[in-house]
Amino acid sequence: MMLLPVCAQEDGKKPVFSKPKFSGFAMASYQATFEDGNNSNSFDIKLVRGSIEGRILTDFYYKIQGQINGNTSTMGSSPRLVDYFVEWQKFDFLRVKLGQFKRPFTYENPMNPIDQGFMSYSQPVSRLAGFSDRTGMHSSNGRDIGLQFQGDFLKNGKGRNLLHYQVGVFNGQGINVKDVDERKDIIGGAWVMPVDGLRIGAFGWEGSYARKSGGRTVSLRQHRYALSAEYKKGDLQLRTEYIHSTGRGFATTYQKVADGNDATIKTYTDNEGHEVDNNKADGIYALAIVPVVKDKLMAKARYDLYRPTASSVEARTNYEVGLNYRFCKYLEVQTEYCLTNDKALAKHNYSTVYVQLSIRY
Repeated sequence: MMLLPVCAQEDGKKPVFSKPKFSGFAMASYQATFEDGNNSNSFDIKLVRGSIEGRILTDFYYKIQGQINGNTSTMGSSPRLVDYFVEWQKFDFLRVKLGQFKRPFTYENPMNPIDQGFMSYSQPVSRLAGFSDRTGMHSSNGRDIGLQFQGDFLKNGKGRNLLHYQVGVFNGQGINVKDVDERKDIIGGAWVMPVDGLRIGAFGWEGSYARKSGGRTVSLRQHRYALSAEYKKGDLQLRTEYIHSTGRGFATTYQKVADGNDATIKTYTDNEGHEVDNNKADGIYALAIVPVVKDKLMAKARYDLYRPTASSVEARTNYEVGLNYRFCKYLEVQTEYCLTNDKALAKHNYSTVYVQLSIRY
């Protein structure tokens, strides 16, 4: 950053660097869970993010973003770099991005944690798009390291694009980690926008997640797809996505260096008590966020189902309702009640009350 003023202008020509913009947000929450024999309640600093963004030579956009959320001893919670990329944006129909950034998979994954509107991203997106991924990958906020092409084209009479595409090649190991098996993930999607505010699309993901253990590389192939639809106008959001995954996962979540050497494959117990290879998973969510008072008060509801075995054996369903109140564009409070039905528990049902305060700067 100290070099920016030096490089900003050369011999009176057009500035090489635009003035950098600093921004970010912070989220604090209170959560109370009412579960037989396992009640809990706590205040929490959910996360704090800061980012720097700007332009180089007009056509190149860059962004660097970091995150802090408490514990520094694990991969999942330590301060870390989440975004670091440069994107060539000369043409609407072809943009090229290189670095670490969001995977082009699902509509919800690229959304800001505040804007998605609920206490967390939906279960299918969290488990199948690289947040708390079912493979055992460290928490990667839906991101990876790679190269992506994307664009919008086919304008209608009003100048609005009707088609969008995005496709990229990635390491497949999540953020801040080199490739392990020398294979790359191919992830992409496309959608049509027949009317203003409406998107209907599909996504695909072919790749692997790997670990080294005992001098050998264990690579688990991953095959995923998503079907998505969304209508968004101002504060009104209607969105649903179905995600399916075929591919095994490791039993241990990668949180410290030693975990990266554990290549034990995760299994589950079926209805007859047999250990079965956990090869498939799927999930679906549907949500509505509806403005009650324009630009101030929003009511919301979400149905959120995740099946870690693509069956009802360990299915987990959240039924959520709540209100979001925006004091101004920099300050918002979100409230929520969630009834969870978890088939993996002896007593399936429990409740959660959640309140979140978000500040943008």
